Amino acid sequence: MNDATKDVAGDEGAESAEGAPVQNDLEAMLAAAGAPAAVPGQRCGVIAIVGKPNVGKSTLLNALVGQKISITSRKAQTTRHRITGIRTREQTQFIFVDTPGFQTRHATALNKSLNKTVMGAIGDVDLILFVVEAGNFTLADAKVLSLFKPGIPTLLLANKLDMVHRRAELAPWLKSMQERHPFAEFVPMSAKNKGDIERLFGICAKYLPEQAWWYGEEELTDRSEKFLASETVREKLFRFTGDELPYTSTVVIDKFEEEASKAHKRMVKIAATIVVERDNHKMMVIGDKGERLKRIGTEARQELEKLMDAKVFLELWVKVRSGWADDEARVRSFGYE
Repeated sequence: MNDATKDVAGDEGAESAEGAPVQNDLEAMLAAAGAPAAVPGQRCGVIAIVGKPNVGKSTLLNALVGQKISITSRKAQTTRHRITGIRTREQTQFIFVDTPGFQTRHATALNKSLNKTVMGAIGDVDLILFVVEAGNFTLADAKVLSLFKPGIPTLLLANKLDMVHRRAELAPWLKSMQERHPFAEFVPMSAKNKGDIERLFGICAKYLPEQAWWYGEEELTDRSEKFLASETVREKLFRFTGDELPYTSTVVIDKFEEEASKAHKRMVKIAATIVVERDNHKMMVIGDKGERLKRIGTEARQELEKLMDAKVFLELWVKVRSGWADDEARVRSFGYE
């Protein structure tokens, strides 16, 4: 295709039978071949979900997609990657991007990577959902808000509305928020309320451009099963260690293989390593007589079997890698940008 293009491009004087330049015809054909066929009335666009840690971004993404694709826990920095969730409803395809919470407290290599992911995600989208806790605005929220570029419509999602006892107090708060940024709309809501999620779809749709869908109608995420496996193990790790284990722990997939099986329509074998920074962290993960590690593995395996509709064999190891979160090369080797 490239050679053919060069040949035609070199003959600037050639014309088609209708008198139009051949190169223009070729460029039009190439453009048409590379773009999906437009369907009248279809809308499609990218929506970034942005906010400080622990405001409910991943819970919101899962609710919007209709299936769990982003892990959740009470521990800050649970989400560490840009995760795309896709939902197609009627004529509109919503492409949601869940981002890590923007970090302001620790300048480690890991945190710099997470912040780079956030800034990259909000630079080229059609709409931003700025998620804050209803009635609350902190310095961390302000830092995230300062990243937004002019020209991209932004909705203020006042999340966790169910936690606000005096709704009347929200009016002056909303007024103060409008003074901080020219938000396109305010959306007081709870990510756990199905009615609020339905309402949010209707609000978002009108900000998306009319264009052909980017993904198939049934697709839910652009992330691989291998990635989802590492995230699922990491979620269970945080769930069962609570605040005991520092946020710098991570999970690396060593093996992800699908094998033929007469007993199961799908069988997947996974080997994963939980990476911690100290020996005492390793003992926290393993637990008394290995019980905690066994529980992490069991819970992760059961969830992955549902997610992948397969029989899963999961093998977990725990290794110590001191100072990995502040080592740029090692951060990259573990799959961070």
